[in-house]
Amino acid sequence: MDFRQLKRWFPVFVLPTLVAFCVAFVVPFGMGVWLSFHRFTTVTNARFVGLENYVRALTADTDFLRALGFTALFAAVSILLINVLAFTLALLLTRPRRGQNLLRSVFFMPNLIGGIVLGYVFSLLINGVLGLWGVDITYAAKYGFWGLVLLNVWQLAGYMMVIYIAGLQNIPGSLLEAAAIDGASAATTLWRVKLPLVMPAITICTFLTLTNAFKLFDQNLALTAGAPEGKTRMLALDIYQTFYGRAGWQGVGQAKAVLFFLLVAALAAIQLRLTRSREVDA
Repeated sequence: MDFRQLKRWFPVFVLPTLVAFCVAFVVPFGMGVWLSFHRFTTVTNARFVGLENYVRALTADTDFLRALGFTALFAAVSILLINVLAFTLALLLTRPRRGQNLLRSVFFMPNLIGGIVLGYVFSLLINGVLGLWGVDITYAAKYGFWGLVLLNVWQLAGYMMVIYIAGLQNIPGSLLEAAAIDGASAATTLWRVKLPLVMPAITICTFLTLTNAFKLFDQNLALTAGAPEGKTRMLALDIYQTFYGRAGWQGVGQAKAVLFFLLVAALAAIQLRLTRSREVDA
């Protein structure tokens, strides 16, 4: 089949996927944006209120801004710890050693476990330790914060490690040999050779950890849902509880969801712009 035939039959093959995409994504997304400008309890009784829901989300509901600040701090700490640990593991596991593949599998396995399961397991473990001092993870916001960070690092570090390993293995051996011949130390080789060449992997891992931190839901629900006054409630959980847990606030919850989407989209756009600028500089 030549190119002209492929072009002729292209709409036939694309149409089912396009219809499914519209039904499963475009239509619900459009309805969600439309409902964010309405006060409703069901779709059939929606009443247009303009920007009232957005105003209430940003002014009348202090929990939303608190959740935003908590999520931003959590994202910053998680990004730093996950990527430093993952890159360190990648450096260690790209050196020839016995059991190298087994160790890679062990570090990657936490990523395969469901978030809600991890949340309850870590809740038991952390509460078992904190119980020695007569408190639990919901006693103070700082316990919930570091519990979530610990869980997130443990789950994602192995996944990011695999990406860093792929980046390190793509470094030409001739460059490392040339650096060694020139007398470069291990630290100099790391900073001058390895890090610049794995910047694409660093960009990918930074973006993945950033978006994952802002979208965290099930771990937050399982680990710290009982915290007083919602002080450890992150954005996704706050939106869920606003929509399903507060009568008459469905429109506000939908407005929060739209704001959440815009935030994540803006972060993705900034990340993409930085990536392209680095590629141009390179």
